Amino acid sequence: MLNEVRDNTLYFDGCSTVELARQYGTPLYVFSESEIVRRCSELRRCFLTVWPNTRAAYACKAFCTPAMLRLVQREGLCIDVVSGGELYTAIQAGFPAERIEFNGNNKLRAELELAVDYGIGRVILDGLQELPLLEEICAARGKKMNVLYRVTPGIQADSHDYIVTGRKDSKFGIPLDDDVLYPAVRAALDSKWVNFLGFHFHVGSQLFDNAPYLAALEVVLGLVREVRRRFGHTVAELNLGGGFGVTYTDEARPPYAYFLDPLMARLEAFCQDEGMTRPAVVIEPGRSIVAEAGLSLYTVGSIKDIRGVRKYVSVDGGMTDNIRPSLYGAVYRGLLANRAEEASTDTATICGKCCESGDILIRDARIPPARPGDLLAVFSTGAYGFSMASNYNSSPIPAVVLVKEGRSELIVRRQSYADLLATAVIPESLQ
Repeated sequence: MLNEVRDNTLYFDGCSTVELARQYGTPLYVFSESEIVRRCSELRRCFLTVWPNTRAAYACKAFCTPAMLRLVQREGLCIDVVSGGELYTAIQAGFPAERIEFNGNNKLRAELELAVDYGIGRVILDGLQELPLLEEICAARGKKMNVLYRVTPGIQADSHDYIVTGRKDSKFGIPLDDDVLYPAVRAALDSKWVNFLGFHFHVGSQLFDNAPYLAALEVVLGLVREVRRRFGHTVAELNLGGGFGVTYTDEARPPYAYFLDPLMARLEAFCQDEGMTRPAVVIEPGRSIVAEAGLSLYTVGSIKDIRGVRKYVSVDGGMTDNIRPSLYGAVYRGLLANRAEEASTDTATICGKCCESGDILIRDARIPPARPGDLLAVFSTGAYGFSMASNYNSSPIPAVVLVKEGRSELIVRRQSYADLLATAVIPESLQ
Protein backbone atom coordinates (compact mmCIF):
# COMPACT_ATOMS: atom_id res chain seq x y z
CA MET A 1 0.00 0.00 0.00
CA LEU A 2 1.40 3.38 -1.01
CA ASN A 3 -0.23 5.50 1.74
CA GLU A 4 -0.90 3.84 5.08
CA VAL A 5 -1.66 5.17 8.55
CA ARG A 6 -0.21 3.43 11.59
CA ASP A 7 -0.34 4.74 15.16
CA ASN A 8 -1.52 8.19 14.04
CA THR A 9 1.42 8.49 11.58
CA LEU A 10 1.37 8.52 7.77
CA TYR A 11 3.60 5.91 6.14
CA PHE A 12 4.59 6.24 2.49
CA ASP A 13 5.80 3.10 0.70
CA GLY A 14 6.53 1.59 4.09
CA CYS A 15 8.44 4.58 5.49
CA SER A 16 7.29 6.71 8.40
CA THR A 17 6.97 10.27 7.13
CA VAL A 18 7.79 11.52 10.63
CA GLU A 19 11.06 9.60 10.57
CA LEU A 20 11.83 10.81 7.04
CA ALA A 21 11.36 14.41 8.17
CA ARG A 22 13.56 13.83 11.21
CA GLN A 23 16.32 12.20 9.14
CA TYR A 24 16.34 14.43 6.06
CA GLY A 25 14.66 17.66 7.22
CA THR A 26 11.84 19.63 5.61
CA PRO A 27 10.73 20.73 3.11
CA LEU A 28 11.33 17.33 1.55
CA TYR A 29 10.35 15.65 -1.69
CA VAL A 30 9.67 11.94 -1.26
CA PHE A 31 9.30 9.55 -4.22
CA SER A 32 8.01 5.98 -4.09
CA GLU A 33 10.09 3.64 -6.23
CA SER A 34 7.32 1.04 -5.95
CA GLU A 35 4.75 3.40 -7.48
CA ILE A 36 7.06 4.44 -10.33
CA VAL A 37 7.75 0.79 -11.11
CA ARG A 38 4.03 0.02 -10.96
CA ARG A 39 3.28 2.66 -13.60
CA CYS A 40 6.12 1.45 -15.83
CA SER A 41 4.85 -2.11 -15.45
CA GLU A 42 1.36 -1.02 -16.47
CA LEU A 43 2.80 0.54 -19.63
CA ARG A 44 4.67 -2.65 -20.46
CA ARG A 45 1.65 -4.83 -19.76
CA CYS A 46 -0.98 -2.87 -21.70
CA PHE A 47 1.11 -1.31 -24.45
CA LEU A 48 4.69 -2.39 -25.04
CA THR A 49 4.06 -6.14 -24.89
CA VAL A 50 0.64 -6.02 -26.55
CA TRP A 51 1.57 -3.90 -29.56
CA PRO A 52 4.82 -4.74 -31.37
CA ASN A 53 7.15 -1.97 -32.55
CA THR A 54 6.18 0.48 -29.81
CA ARG A 55 8.16 2.54 -27.29
CA ALA A 56 7.36 4.60 -24.21
CA ALA A 57 9.61 7.62 -23.66
CA TYR A 58 9.45 9.07 -20.16
CA ALA A 59 9.05 12.86 -20.41
CA CYS A 60 11.95 14.04 -18.27
CA LYS A 61 10.53 17.51 -17.70
CA ALA A 62 8.19 16.02 -15.08
CA PHE A 63 11.08 14.98 -12.82
CA CYS A 64 14.67 14.68 -13.98
CA THR A 65 17.54 13.47 -11.82
CA PRO A 66 20.27 10.91 -12.54
CA ALA A 67 18.66 8.43 -10.15
CA MET A 68 15.26 8.78 -11.82
CA LEU A 69 16.78 8.21 -15.25
CA ARG A 70 18.62 5.13 -14.00
CA LEU A 71 15.30 3.83 -12.70
CA VAL A 72 13.56 4.53 -16.01
CA GLN A 73 16.38 2.81 -17.90
CA ARG A 74 16.11 -0.26 -15.68
CA GLU A 75 12.36 -0.42 -16.35
CA GLY A 76 12.94 -0.51 -20.11
CA LEU A 77 11.65 2.94 -21.09
CA CYS A 78 13.17 5.52 -23.39
CA ILE A 79 13.31 9.22 -22.44
CA ASP A 80 12.18 12.51 -23.94
CA VAL A 81 14.32 15.54 -23.12
CA VAL A 82 13.52 19.19 -23.85
CA SER A 83 16.74 21.00 -22.92
CA GLY A 84 20.47 20.73 -22.90
CA GLY A 85 20.35 20.38 -19.13
CA GLU A 86 18.07 17.37 -19.29
CA LEU A 87 20.22 15.86 -22.02
CA TYR A 88 23.36 16.48 -19.95
CA THR A 89 21.68 14.78 -16.98
CA ALA A 90 20.91 11.77 -19.18
CA ILE A 91 24.50 11.64 -20.42
CA GLN A 92 25.85 11.82 -16.86
CA ALA A 93 23.46 9.04 -15.88
CA GLY A 94 24.82 6.91 -18.73
CA PHE A 95 21.45 6.68 -20.43
CA PRO A 96 21.73 4.89 -23.82
CA ALA A 97 21.92 7.51 -26.56
CA GLU A 98 19.70 5.63 -29.00
CA ARG A 99 16.87 5.67 -26.44
CA ILE A 100 16.81 9.48 -26.16
CA GLU A 101 14.58 11.83 -28.15
CA PHE A 102 14.96 15.62 -28.06
CA ASN A 103 11.84 17.78 -28.06
CA GLY A 104 11.29 21.49 -27.44
CA ASN A 105 10.34 24.63 -29.36
CA ASN A 106 13.66 26.52 -29.41
CA LYS A 107 16.60 24.16 -29.39
CA LEU A 108 19.84 26.08 -29.13
CA ARG A 109 22.84 25.37 -31.35
CA ALA A 110 24.86 24.16 -28.37
CA GLU A 111 22.02 21.83 -27.35
CA LEU A 112 21.76 20.32 -30.82
CA GLU A 113 25.52 19.97 -30.99
CA LEU A 114 25.42 18.03 -27.72
CA ALA A 115 22.63 15.83 -29.11
CA VAL A 116 24.51 15.09 -32.34
CA ASP A 117 27.79 14.46 -30.54
CA TYR A 118 26.12 11.99 -28.17
CA GLY A 119 24.29 10.37 -31.09
CA ILE A 120 20.77 10.43 -29.65
CA GLY A 121 18.00 8.44 -31.30
CA ARG A 122 15.64 11.20 -32.43
CA VAL A 123 15.44 14.97 -32.82
CA ILE A 124 11.85 16.18 -32.98
CA LEU A 125 11.91 19.30 -35.13
CA ASP A 126 9.53 21.91 -33.77
CA GLY A 127 9.96 24.72 -36.31
CA LEU A 128 11.08 25.33 -39.87
CA GLN A 129 14.39 26.89 -38.83
CA GLU A 130 15.54 23.78 -36.95
CA LEU A 131 16.16 21.62 -40.02
CA PRO A 132 18.86 23.82 -41.63
CA LEU A 133 20.48 24.37 -38.23
CA LEU A 134 20.60 20.62 -37.56
CA GLU A 135 21.85 19.94 -41.09
CA GLU A 136 24.68 22.41 -40.61
CA ILE A 137 25.72 20.73 -37.36
CA CYS A 138 25.48 17.24 -38.86
CA ALA A 139 27.48 18.27 -41.94
CA ALA A 140 30.28 19.64 -39.76
CA ARG A 141 30.46 16.31 -37.92
CA GLY A 142 29.69 13.97 -40.80
CA LYS A 143 26.73 12.48 -38.94
CA LYS A 144 23.14 11.77 -39.97
CA MET A 145 20.26 12.14 -37.48
CA ASN A 146 16.76 10.69 -37.29
CA VAL A 147 14.06 13.39 -37.16
CA LEU A 148 10.31 13.79 -36.79
CA TYR A 149 8.26 16.93 -37.31
CA ARG A 150 6.08 18.03 -34.43
CA VAL A 151 2.78 19.30 -35.81
CA THR A 152 -0.11 21.18 -34.23
CA PRO A 153 -3.23 19.18 -35.14
CA GLY A 154 -5.59 22.02 -34.21
CA ILE A 155 -7.39 20.06 -31.50
CA GLN A 156 -8.85 21.76 -28.42
CA ALA A 157 -8.37 19.70 -25.27
CA ASP A 158 -10.16 20.25 -21.96
CA SER A 159 -7.36 21.45 -19.70
CA HIS A 160 -5.81 24.64 -18.37
CA ASP A 161 -4.64 27.05 -21.09
CA TYR A 162 -1.05 26.79 -19.85
CA ILE A 163 -0.91 23.04 -20.55
CA VAL A 164 -2.93 22.83 -23.76
CA THR A 165 -0.48 22.46 -26.65
CA GLY A 166 -2.31 20.91 -29.61
CA ARG A 167 -4.33 23.87 -30.89
CA LYS A 168 -3.11 25.91 -33.84
CA ASP A 169 -2.34 28.99 -31.71
CA SER A 170 0.53 27.38 -29.83
CA LYS A 171 4.23 28.07 -29.50
CA PHE A 172 4.77 24.36 -30.15
CA GLY A 173 4.82 22.54 -33.45
CA ILE A 174 4.37 23.31 -37.13
CA PRO A 175 0.93 24.38 -38.41
CA LEU A 176 -0.74 22.19 -41.01
CA ASP A 177 -0.96 24.76 -43.80
CA ASP A 178 -0.08 22.95 -47.04
CA ASP A 179 2.40 25.61 -48.13
CA VAL A 180 4.21 25.36 -44.78
CA LEU A 181 4.25 21.68 -43.85
CA TYR A 182 4.79 19.86 -47.13
CA PRO A 183 7.78 21.92 -48.31
CA ALA A 184 9.32 21.15 -44.92
CA VAL A 185 8.69 17.44 -45.42
CA ARG A 186 10.19 17.63 -48.90
CA ALA A 187 13.29 19.37 -47.53
CA ALA A 188 13.75 16.66 -44.88
CA LEU A 189 13.27 13.86 -47.42
CA ASP A 190 15.83 15.44 -49.74
CA SER A 191 18.39 16.09 -47.03
CA LYS A 192 21.57 14.00 -46.90
CA TRP A 193 21.98 14.79 -43.19
CA VAL A 194 18.62 13.73 -41.71
CA ASN A 195 16.43 10.67 -41.93
CA PHE A 196 12.78 11.78 -41.86
CA LEU A 197 10.79 9.24 -39.82
CA GLY A 198 7.38 10.84 -39.38
CA PHE A 199 5.27 13.05 -37.15
CA HIS A 200 4.84 13.94 -33.50
CA PHE A 201 1.88 15.57 -31.76
CA HIS A 202 0.92 16.39 -28.19
CA VAL A 203 -2.57 17.71 -27.47
CA GLY A 204 -2.12 18.78 -23.84
CA SER A 205 -1.65 17.59 -20.28
CA GLN A 206 -3.78 16.23 -17.44
CA LEU A 207 -6.43 14.86 -19.83
CA PHE A 208 -9.12 12.35 -18.89
CA ASP A 209 -10.91 11.97 -22.23
CA ASN A 210 -9.47 9.96 -25.11
CA ALA A 211 -11.48 11.89 -27.72
CA PRO A 212 -8.85 14.65 -28.28
CA TYR A 213 -6.19 12.00 -28.88
CA LEU A 214 -8.36 10.20 -31.42
CA ALA A 215 -9.23 13.46 -33.16
CA ALA A 216 -5.56 14.44 -33.36
CA LEU A 217 -4.61 11.00 -34.65
CA GLU A 218 -7.20 11.32 -37.41
CA VAL A 219 -5.61 14.58 -38.51
CA VAL A 220 -2.14 13.06 -38.53
CA LEU A 221 -3.30 9.99 -40.43
CA GLY A 222 -4.40 12.39 -43.13
CA LEU A 223 -0.81 13.67 -43.22
CA VAL A 224 0.51 10.12 -43.48
CA ARG A 225 -1.76 9.47 -46.45
CA GLU A 226 -0.83 12.75 -48.14
CA VAL A 227 2.93 12.28 -47.68
CA ARG A 228 2.59 8.90 -49.31
CA ARG A 229 0.59 10.34 -52.19
CA ARG A 230 2.80 13.38 -52.79
CA PHE A 231 6.24 11.94 -52.19
CA GLY A 232 5.87 8.17 -52.38
CA HIS A 233 7.22 8.00 -48.84
CA THR A 234 5.74 5.77 -46.13
CA VAL A 235 5.93 7.28 -42.67
CA ALA A 236 7.93 4.98 -40.40
CA GLU A 237 7.13 6.45 -36.98
CA LEU A 238 4.39 8.35 -35.16
CA ASN A 239 4.75 9.90 -31.73
CA LEU A 240 1.39 10.36 -30.01
CA GLY A 241 2.67 12.42 -27.08
CA GLY A 242 1.48 12.05 -23.50
CA GLY A 243 -0.65 14.11 -21.13
CA PHE A 244 -2.58 11.24 -19.50
CA GLY A 245 -4.49 12.46 -16.44
CA VAL A 246 -3.62 11.64 -12.83
CA THR A 247 -5.30 11.92 -9.43
CA TYR A 248 -4.52 15.06 -7.45
CA THR A 249 -7.62 15.21 -5.24
CA ASP A 250 -10.60 13.10 -6.30
CA GLU A 251 -10.14 12.72 -10.08
CA ALA A 252 -10.81 9.23 -11.41
CA ARG A 253 -7.60 8.34 -13.20
CA PRO A 254 -8.20 6.26 -16.35
CA PRO A 255 -5.86 3.33 -17.03
CA TYR A 256 -3.35 3.75 -19.83
CA ALA A 257 -5.30 1.25 -21.92
CA TYR A 258 -8.28 3.63 -22.04
CA PHE A 259 -6.19 6.00 -24.13
CA LEU A 260 -3.89 3.61 -25.96
CA ASP A 261 -6.17 0.75 -27.05
CA PRO A 262 -8.49 2.85 -29.24
CA LEU A 263 -5.55 4.79 -30.66
CA MET A 264 -3.75 1.62 -31.67
CA ALA A 265 -6.94 0.00 -32.99
CA ARG A 266 -7.62 3.01 -35.20
CA LEU A 267 -4.03 3.08 -36.45
CA GLU A 268 -4.08 -0.64 -37.24
CA ALA A 269 -7.34 -0.27 -39.18
CA PHE A 270 -5.98 2.71 -41.13
CA CYS A 271 -2.82 0.86 -42.13
CA GLN A 272 -4.80 -2.17 -43.21
CA ASP A 273 -7.06 0.01 -45.37
CA GLU A 274 -4.03 1.77 -46.87
CA GLY A 275 -2.13 -1.45 -47.48
CA MET A 276 0.88 -0.27 -45.51
CA THR A 277 2.97 -1.51 -42.60
CA ARG A 278 2.01 0.15 -39.34
CA PRO A 279 4.57 2.76 -38.28
CA ALA A 280 6.44 2.46 -35.02
CA VAL A 281 4.45 4.17 -32.27
CA VAL A 282 5.92 6.20 -29.41
CA ILE A 283 4.17 7.71 -26.40
CA GLU A 284 5.60 10.23 -23.92
CA PRO A 285 4.16 9.76 -20.42
CA GLY A 286 5.74 11.94 -17.75
CA ARG A 287 3.31 13.25 -15.15
CA SER A 288 1.37 9.97 -15.17
CA ILE A 289 4.48 8.04 -14.10
CA VAL A 290 5.69 10.26 -11.25
CA ALA A 291 2.89 12.56 -10.02
CA GLU A 292 1.24 10.17 -7.57
CA ALA A 293 4.60 8.60 -6.77
CA GLY A 294 5.66 11.78 -4.98
CA LEU A 295 4.64 13.68 -1.87
CA SER A 296 6.05 16.73 -0.15
CA LEU A 297 6.66 17.08 3.58
CA TYR A 298 6.60 20.42 5.40
CA THR A 299 6.88 21.61 8.99
CA VAL A 300 4.11 23.89 10.24
CA GLY A 301 5.26 27.25 11.59
CA SER A 302 3.27 30.45 12.08
CA ILE A 303 -0.53 30.21 12.37
CA LYS A 304 -2.71 33.27 11.89
CA ASP A 305 -6.43 33.05 12.64
CA ILE A 306 -8.14 36.14 11.23
CA ARG A 307 -11.54 36.00 12.89
CA GLY A 308 -14.40 35.93 10.45
CA VAL A 309 -12.04 35.80 7.49
CA ARG A 310 -9.55 32.94 7.27
CA LYS A 311 -7.02 30.86 9.16
CA TYR A 312 -3.55 30.75 7.60
CA VAL A 313 -1.26 27.84 8.43
CA SER A 314 2.28 28.59 7.22
CA VAL A 315 4.80 25.93 6.30
CA ASP A 316 8.55 26.04 5.67
CA GLY A 317 8.21 25.68 1.88
CA GLY A 318 5.73 27.01 -0.65
CA MET A 319 5.83 28.31 -4.19
CA THR A 320 9.59 27.80 -4.37
CA ASP A 321 9.14 24.01 -4.23
CA ASN A 322 5.65 23.80 -5.80
CA ILE A 323 4.79 26.69 -8.11
CA ARG A 324 1.76 24.99 -9.69
CA PRO A 325 -0.94 26.32 -7.31
CA SER A 326 0.34 29.90 -7.73
CA LEU A 327 1.01 29.54 -11.46
CA TYR A 328 -2.30 28.10 -12.60
CA GLY A 329 -4.45 27.23 -9.63
CA ALA A 330 -3.50 23.56 -9.27
CA VAL A 331 -5.35 21.89 -6.40
CA TYR A 332 -3.76 19.42 -3.98
CA ARG A 333 -4.78 17.33 -0.98
CA GLY A 334 -2.94 17.51 2.33
CA LEU A 335 -2.79 15.69 5.66
CA LEU A 336 -1.14 16.30 9.03
CA ALA A 337 1.20 13.33 8.78
CA ASN A 338 2.01 13.17 12.48
CA ARG A 339 -1.69 13.30 13.46
CA ALA A 340 -3.09 11.27 10.59
CA GLU A 341 -5.92 9.59 12.53
CA GLU A 342 -7.29 12.73 14.16
CA ALA A 343 -10.55 14.24 13.00
CA SER A 344 -10.30 17.01 10.38
CA THR A 345 -12.43 19.54 12.24
CA ASP A 346 -10.67 22.70 11.12
CA THR A 347 -10.54 24.65 7.86
CA ALA A 348 -7.24 26.34 7.09
CA THR A 349 -5.42 27.76 4.09
CA ILE A 350 -1.93 26.30 3.78
CA CYS A 351 0.51 29.01 2.72
CA GLY A 352 4.22 29.16 2.10
CA LYS A 353 6.90 31.45 3.53
CA CYS A 354 7.67 33.44 0.38
CA CYS A 355 7.14 37.19 0.34
CA GLU A 356 4.17 36.85 -2.04
CA SER A 357 0.44 36.95 -1.28
CA GLY A 358 -0.06 34.33 -3.98
CA ASP A 359 2.14 31.81 -2.17
CA ILE A 360 -0.73 29.45 -1.35
CA LEU A 361 -0.39 25.65 -1.48
CA ILE A 362 -3.91 24.56 -0.50
CA ARG A 363 -6.95 26.77 0.01
CA ASP A 364 -9.47 25.81 2.68
CA ALA A 365 -7.90 22.49 3.60
CA ARG A 366 -9.79 20.30 6.05
CA ILE A 367 -7.28 19.25 8.72
CA PRO A 368 -7.12 18.82 12.51
CA PRO A 369 -6.40 22.11 14.31
CA ALA A 370 -2.75 22.62 13.37
CA ARG A 371 0.03 23.41 15.83
CA PRO A 372 3.55 24.73 15.17
CA GLY A 373 5.85 21.78 14.61
CA ASP A 374 3.22 19.57 13.01
CA LEU A 375 4.22 17.72 9.85
CA LEU A 376 2.14 18.39 6.74
CA ALA A 377 2.12 15.96 3.81
CA VAL A 378 0.91 17.16 0.39
CA PHE A 379 0.08 14.33 -1.99
CA SER A 380 0.75 13.84 -5.72
CA THR A 381 3.59 16.35 -5.98
CA GLY A 382 5.94 14.07 -7.93
CA ALA A 383 5.47 15.89 -11.24
CA TYR A 384 6.71 19.46 -11.77
CA GLY A 385 7.46 20.14 -8.10
CA PHE A 386 11.21 19.60 -8.04
CA SER A 387 11.46 20.29 -11.79
CA MET A 388 10.00 23.80 -11.42
CA ALA A 389 11.58 24.61 -8.05
CA SER A 390 13.30 27.97 -7.74
CA ASN A 391 15.58 29.92 -5.44
CA TYR A 392 13.13 32.81 -5.08
CA ASN A 393 13.78 34.75 -1.86
CA SER A 394 17.15 32.92 -1.89
CA SER A 395 15.41 29.76 -0.71
CA PRO A 396 17.44 26.53 -1.00
CA ILE A 397 15.86 23.76 -3.09
CA PRO A 398 14.78 20.82 -0.88
CA ALA A 399 16.34 17.39 -0.79
CA VAL A 400 14.81 14.45 -2.66
CA VAL A 401 14.47 10.99 -1.15
CA LEU A 402 13.57 7.71 -2.87
CA VAL A 403 11.68 5.21 -0.74
CA LYS A 404 10.74 1.58 -1.24
CA GLU A 405 9.16 -0.87 1.18
CA GLY A 406 10.48 0.88 4.28
CA ARG A 407 13.91 1.81 2.88
CA SER A 408 14.94 5.38 2.09
CA GLU A 409 17.84 6.75 0.03
CA LEU A 410 18.90 10.31 -0.68
CA ILE A 411 18.95 11.04 -4.44
CA VAL A 412 19.33 14.86 -4.37
CA ARG A 413 20.92 16.59 -1.40
CA ARG A 414 19.41 19.75 0.02
CA GLN A 415 20.92 22.97 -1.28
CA SER A 416 22.96 24.93 1.23
CA TYR A 417 23.20 28.70 1.43
CA ALA A 418 26.71 28.31 -0.01
CA ASP A 419 25.20 26.53 -3.03
CA LEU A 420 23.06 29.58 -3.69
CA LEU A 421 26.20 31.67 -4.20
CA ALA A 422 28.28 29.04 -6.01
CA THR A 423 28.00 30.88 -9.35
CA ALA A 424 27.94 34.44 -7.99
CA VAL A 425 30.92 36.72 -8.62
CA ILE A 426 31.84 40.09 -7.07
CA PRO A 427 33.54 42.04 -9.88
CA GLU A 428 36.87 43.74 -9.32
CA SER A 429 35.20 47.15 -9.42
CA LEU A 430 33.28 46.32 -6.23
CA GLN A 431 36.13 44.79 -4.29
